[in-house]
Formats: sequence, C-alpha cells, structure tokens
Amino acid sequence: MESFLTSLFLGQPVWMWLGFIAIVIALLAFDLGILHRKTHEIGVRESLTLSTFYILLGLAFGGFVWWQLGAQAGVEYLTGFVVEKSLALDNVFVIALIFTYFAIPRVYQHRVLFWGILGAITLRALMIGFGAALVSEFHWVLYIFAAFLVATGIKMLWLGEKESDLGDNPVLKWLQRHLRVTKELHGQRFFLRQRDERRGRVVTFVTPLFMALVLIEIADVIFAVDSVPAIFAITTDPYIVYTSNIFAILGLRALYFALAAVLHRFAYLKQALAILLVFIGSKIFVADLLGWEKFPAGWSLGITFGILASGVIYSLWRTRNDRGQLV
Repeated sequence: MESFLTSLFLGQPVWMWLGFIAIVIALLAFDLGILHRKTHEIGVRESLTLSTFYILLGLAFGGFVWWQLGAQAGVEYLTGFVVEKSLALDNVFVIALIFTYFAIPRVYQHRVLFWGILGAITLRALMIGFGAALVSEFHWVLYIFAAFLVATGIKMLWLGEKESDLGDNPVLKWLQRHLRVTKELHGQRFFLRQRDERRGRVVTFVTPLFMALVLIEIADVIFAVDSVPAIFAITTDPYIVYTSNIFAILGLRALYFALAAVLHRFAYLKQALAILLVFIGSKIFVADLLGWEKFPAGWSLGITFGILASGVIYSLWRTRNDRGQLV
C-alpha cells in the first residue's frame, strides 16, 4: 500500500493527488450537505464570508505546495491561482447575463452553480489531462498556447466586446428546438414529467433552470480555452495546473453572489485581463530571447498582481460616482 501511495502519477506521488481529491469532495459535501441543505437566498454577508474562506483555503494549499515541492512550485501555484481567479471574474459577467435572461431567482441560483462547478471540475480535469499529455510529448505545443494567449489578449483589447443578446445565441436556439422546455420555473427542478398536448401523453420536459445550467457549462468550456493555456504558460506541472485551477473554481459560487450586484464597478477589468493574457503568453518568448531557462516566477507573480490591481483600481476610480448598492 505504501509503495502505491508513494508511486508517481503525472509527476507527483499518488498520496498528494488523493489528498487533494479528498479535500475537494469534503468541500462539496460540506457546501451542499450542511451549508445549503435547505434552500435559501444567499446574502452578501454569507457570500463574502464563503468567498474569503475559499480564497484563504486556496492560499493555504499553496503553502502546502511550497512546503512539499519547493519555493519555485509554490510561487507558480500562487501565480496560477491568482490568474485563474481573475479570469473567473469574466465568467461571473456571463453567469449574471444567463441568470437575468432566464429570470432565475437568487434563491435557486446556488443549485445551478453547484452542479455547474461540479461539471467544470470534471471538464477541466479532462482538458488539463489532455493538455499535459500534449506538452509532455510535444514541448512546442507551449508556443502554440502562448501565441494563442497573445492573439486572444490583443483581440480583446483591439475589438473590445459588443453587447450580446443571449436570445440570438445559436446554442440556445438549438437547445430550444430539440428539447421540450417548460414556460416557467418549477422550483429547484431541472426535469419535469407532464402531459405534452401535441403528443397526447406524459413526457419529460426540462425547465429554464436546466437551460441555465447547460449554458453555464458551455460558457465554462469556452473560458477554459483561455484559462487552461494560461496556466500551462505558467507551469507544466499537471498537479500545480489542476489544483490551482480547481481551487480558483471552487469559490466561484461565493464570488458570484458577492459581486453580482456590483459588476458595473469593474467596467475596465476586462482590459486588464486582456493585458494579462498578452503578458502570460509573451513571457515564454521573452525568456527564450533573453536566454533564460524560464521566466522568473517571482517576476511573473509581481507583474500579474500589478496588472490586476491596476485594472481594479482604475475601474473603481472611473465608476466612483456610481450609486449602485449591494443588495
């Protein structure tokens, strides 16, 4: 048994992977089975408390990585955690848009986000596993990831983002054509058995709550196309890549409820995220040009903090006269 636990899986001992998985399962069970056993609307105070808890837990795990794998790995984990947490903010904008379109009450939003994040954990595992296999076999794939990040960041800065109408989304239109969707919500239910007047028999319908869940999962896949290459541009260690990614995602529910009412105050954060993507992608090429084995992890972390802090401070300053309040 001991030899199994100390054997390597994706570059790290099995016991480290099992320990991390146990922590994630315990957190999900604690969240669903204790904190939200009864349906209730999550207020700002509760969401801020939970968000702080998840951030501190993610940082504490970074301390474990530092202690177990060394300072370099610890800094890379922290950089990855900060980057993924920041990119998750962009996801919050889309989640708010989806909930608004389907008129999902706050009291039911947690259920959608819980299952959405459970799906995201699984999808990220598959994407990161595939990415790790590619990088280990073909190191030049990192340069493709880096170029993609630079191009994405420049596109975000140059073209900006247009106001999107979710009703015109082709995925949503396809789902509405191929699924039986109820006209209204039915509590927390994703599925409902009821009579279909056209067919004259009882069939299964999906509710708008399920539609919101599907679109949130699709949105996460789209965001992962940016975030997964971003973390691989920071480190190629699958353990650091996955753990920093998942700890950033775990707090997304609490982060959403904490920020949903004040998203307008972060109007210029997307520009900062675009600059961050350009930096993360370009540092691989910079390291090669300067003859470095790797871009210094400490510099990478400091520059990341500087870009994000500038975006947040500038956004708050530009919207300082906005009277929007938390609700």
